[in-house]
Amino acid sequence: MTKLLPDQLKDLWQMVEHHELSREQFQERQETLLAEHRKLWQDALILPGLKDLSASIIAELCRYTGTNDSEVVRRRCTEALKDLKGEWGTGVTGQDPQAIERFYDQSQAMMYELMWWHTLSDDNSPLSYVLAMELAKAQGCKDFLDFGSGVGSGAILFAHNGFNVTLADISSTMLQLCRWRLEQRGLTGCYLDLKETALPDGAFDIVCAMDVFEHLADPVGTVDLLWRAMKPGGLLYGRFHAEQDEDRPHHIVQDFQPTLKRLSELGFREFWRDEWLWGHQVFQKAEG
Repeated sequence: MTKLLPDQLKDLWQMVEHHELSREQFQERQETLLAEHRKLWQDALILPGLKDLSASIIAELCRYTGTNDSEVVRRRCTEALKDLKGEWGTGVTGQDPQAIERFYDQSQAMMYELMWWHTLSDDNSPLSYVLAMELAKAQGCKDFLDFGSGVGSGAILFAHNGFNVTLADISSTMLQLCRWRLEQRGLTGCYLDLKETALPDGAFDIVCAMDVFEHLADPVGTVDLLWRAMKPGGLLYGRFHAEQDEDRPHHIVQDFQPTLKRLSELGFREFWRDEWLWGHQVFQKAEG
């Protein structure tokens, strides 16, 4: 298998340490490789007729919300994290699962915050979806579950590249947005509202829970749900660590040891780890 971007960068840095490559050459190569991944992301997400990802995301939100003023939408995006914190503070006390469920179902700011994050304007970590897709292709995966699908950008990337896509979330409003976004691009998917519908058994050979586990009221129980939904040998791609962040009170999980312990108990083994860029991990379900 061709090495994924973080491993390529790790190898290149070793060349710097061995004085076979200058720091400037390393930076140039890193930017070139990131640009290749950025292009794959942009090719999937930018709407026809537009060239800039941020402008495309703003235009998409204008269409979806029926707003004519793009500056108003841009401001909602850039201020979304602050608004999200306020919504959480007024709607959620402690870790009440029902309150958390209502928050994700009713939040207005979450849509703007996630859509803006996916523009890569402030943070390029959404490109980890591209790593997941490249890994899935290399392993011959076809049936993709976007668990905690949010605004559906990851599902759009996978569907755009020929995967069978299922999106699952506890937010009905987010799933409505996801369906609309895929339809705008002529893409199809299966949509599961987890308040009403269980995941199918043994259906998926690649599952992304991208920056999801820190949001979960029951991360350990979720491991069991995903184990049942995955095919033998299937891959689970996610981030299993988070630090306390005053700006993100909805990141309610910081201790991931119980989650990792449950993965081990069910026979998952670590398949790959990003040790250079964003810290995601891949676990593989036992073959039988």
